[in-house]
Amino acid sequence: MTRRSEPFLVAAVQASPVFLNRDATVERACSLIAEAASKGARLVVFPEGYLPGYPFWVWFIPSGNTRELRVLYAELLDNSVSVPDASTERLCAAAREAEVTVAMGINERNSEASGATLYNSLLFIGPEGDVLGCHRKLVPTVGERIVHGQGDGSTLQVHDSPVGRVSGLICWENYMPLARYALYAGGAQIHVAPTWDRGEPWLSTLRHIGKEGRVYVIGCCSAMLRDDVPDDLGFKEEFLPSGMEWINPGGSAIVDPDGKWVTEPVMESQEILYGEIDPGLMQGPRFQLDVAGHYGRPDIFQLTIDRSPRPMVRDAPPAADEAIEPDYN
Repeated sequence: MTRRSEPFLVAAVQASPVFLNRDATVERACSLIAEAASKGARLVVFPEGYLPGYPFWVWFIPSGNTRELRVLYAELLDNSVSVPDASTERLCAAAREAEVTVAMGINERNSEASGATLYNSLLFIGPEGDVLGCHRKLVPTVGERIVHGQGDGSTLQVHDSPVGRVSGLICWENYMPLARYALYAGGAQIHVAPTWDRGEPWLSTLRHIGKEGRVYVIGCCSAMLRDDVPDDLGFKEEFLPSGMEWINPGGSAIVDPDGKWVTEPVMESQEILYGEIDPGLMQGPRFQLDVAGHYGRPDIFQLTIDRSPRPMVRDAPPAADEAIEPDYN
């Protein structure tokens, strides 16, 4: 695949979804993809759980309030996506029309099994409109565990694209050093980190990953107002303080392979952030530090990754015929 040798732009979409409305959020995402592409972006990154919205209520509603949590889970499930389905096909078409690579946080149904469990996933789409991969978050963070299931190692991959080799981990997965190392060893050059987290120490983590992995890092967070939550969702009045303006103020940012800001964090603003990527910095700094290369010590430390898919149901192989022919000799 031909890669760009000249500097190019990437984009972090710090926006709110049309909360819990899959179809409207898909259309908003397609419009934002087109807008970012019109400004010259070749890689467009969306926040964690952007489609159809991060289930932030897990941080506001006590886990014992099963009545409200059931209602919200059913709404989220009804508006989530399978890969592939009509929603992902629409996103793929938008990426193809704009000729950009897209990384988008989604709530993904386990369509391969019950269809009633959700994963916190990161969908990668190439500029030709093909699905490059879909990573399921390995460990949902604290309250997320009442909404999302656990992914497996099969989706821990680095994806080739015209802008370079792109990897991604979701929010606090980025605190998992072995997961990061697996992606460094896969040749990651641009690392995307969609998140709901913001401020410190998260922003220091983005800079650390850039320096440690010698990768560009695109941190992308939703900027969401209380007014972005529909009034017909009952938990809004009961659990979101009336004086609250920002549910999440954002804090998206872009970091270079030296751990320096390309685009500094932006707070309390719904906008698209842009940053310039210099392909020369994807390789040059590694002469000093390449943690999955000359700065590694495989004679001392080794990482074993099980990338086997872990389906909920496995069909056993047909039983071998155990009949033994009698020996009359």
